[in-house]
Amino acid sequence: MERTAQLCDALNRWIGKMICWSALVLALWQFGLILAQAVFRTSSIFAQEALIYLNALLFLGATGYTLLKDGHVRVDLFYHRMSERGKAWVNLLGTILFLWPVLTLICIAGTPYVAESWALREGSIETSGIQAVFLLKTLILVFAVLMAVQSVSLILRSLLILRGQGT
Repeated sequence: MERTAQLCDALNRWIGKMICWSALVLALWQFGLILAQAVFRTSSIFAQEALIYLNALLFLGATGYTLLKDGHVRVDLFYHRMSERGKAWVNLLGTILFLWPVLTLICIAGTPYVAESWALREGSIETSGIQAVFLLKTLILVFAVLMAVQSVSLILRSLLILRGQGT
């Protein structure tokens, strides 16, 4: 179980470290757009849509990494005071009862949506926009898969703690 959890963690750690650079690119790109608008009085639909793509990549692509680092927002009234076993129970049950059903629903609803977009090679409605909306929509399924992979690690680590074999 530990080895499988480590593999899940390694995948999301690697992806998270690669995607984190998109935050820098996003900030610099936005600064460049503002500068171009203010100084040169020019704008580009392609460049503005690129912000949407970078934002989606950052937030949908890094969710597994965020779960790995326990960085997701939670209403933490009791969790921080719980023992490791209590936290393991919350993580185990929360993942199985809440996260997996949501991810399943996203996959069931998202797969035809993304498949149709790929079949059409869907592009921007703007002629000068990015003609790869199908790639943008694919991030929905990437999000679900990366979260599912990391949730497997979370479940396995919770089970190890409950069995007295993990920390």
